Amino acid sequence: MSQFTNATIQKAANIYYDGKVTSRTVTLQDGTKVTLGIMLPGVYEFGTEGPETMEILSGELKVLLPGTDVWKEIKGTDTFHVPGNSKFALEVFALTDYCCSYPVL
Repeated sequence: MSQFTNATIQKAANIYYDGKVTSRTVTLQDGTKVTLGIMLPGVYEFGTEGPETMEILSGELKVLLPGTDVWKEIKGTDTFHVPGNSKFALEVFALTDYCCSYPVL
């Protein structure tokens, strides 16, 4: 989906790693939350509370998902899933635009 309709957007940004990763939280009409963000080049690690789906809209990066020793390369667009209560690592090589979805549990 290229756009969201009937959504509420939080004005305050979520800022991580000294501003190298930022996002805005969007709440959809059904209560589903997503974040829309940008990552600058760097190495990052994030923890999850619940499951997440990361949709890379553009960029160049590698991701190391929980339970694997193999980095997945992404150039352009792709989607990956991260289980809840886990950590994943990212190595971002070029400005990366993303959308992260958090299902309603």
